[in-house]
Amino acid sequence: MTGALGIIAGGGKLPGQVAEAAQAAGRQVFLAGIEGYAEPDVLAPFPHKLYRLGAAGAIIRAFRERGCRDLVMIGPVKRPSFLSLMPDADGAKLLARIGKAAFLGDDGLLAAIVRVLGEEGFTVLGAHEILTSVLAPEGLLTQAAPDAQALADIARGVEVLKLIGAADIGQACVVQQGIVLAVETVEGTDAMLSRLPAVTRPGPGGVLVKIAKPGQELRADMPTLGKATIDNLCNAGLRGVAFEAGGTILAAREAMIESADAKHVFMLGIAVTGETT
Repeated sequence: MTGALGIIAGGGKLPGQVAEAAQAAGRQVFLAGIEGYAEPDVLAPFPHKLYRLGAAGAIIRAFRERGCRDLVMIGPVKRPSFLSLMPDADGAKLLARIGKAAFLGDDGLLAAIVRVLGEEGFTVLGAHEILTSVLAPEGLLTQAAPDAQALADIARGVEVLKLIGAADIGQACVVQQGIVLAVETVEGTDAMLSRLPAVTRPGPGGVLVKIAKPGQELRADMPTLGKATIDNLCNAGLRGVAFEAGGTILAAREAMIESADAKHVFMLGIAVTGETT
């Protein structure tokens, strides 16, 4: 891949990691940071500018001026109310082209955004296509391993996620002793984990399971786990996490494994059968 890379940067460290990997491969980068989400210290080492979420037209012009034809969308951004978005003039036209998808679930909206960016002459890449080392491998990554009950809970979690994922609801759930304690909705995985103490059952702890939704637009929204996930699942009394191998980003993988080993919880990459990508 050649040419400058444009990065639409939400929260977290991954936008900077993608930019660093692109520069190491000889590409120029420009980061369009989303105000209120992008972290200034992550953007600082690279050419960048902050934009409000509704300034889609200004962001596209900035990418064109800098010769960015390939784009990456990375980092969490809370979906706003469209009444509060206040798009700029070009952004309003883009929203009109997105159409009814703007009022669908997150995956339908993101797929429509990728389509419209393609119509504008851009190629949207997945962060994992630039930062290949972040993709979760298959197999056990930790010293701790799931027992028979945990493996049964993982299988149950995958079954549940295929159902709720098909309805574009969420990517994660928690299962304990065969009982679904929580499913992820718009609040995100970490907020879901914070709800668990009120519903956890006595006996062996549950497991967190995270996989892509069926048909999910992985270039714009690949399931992502980080060190905070390990901390939060431990605080919730869970025994480990299972995630889709090849379909999940592990941000700061080594730090995650080190933390999981110190807390005696497992990290397991699983192959998911059926259409999830």
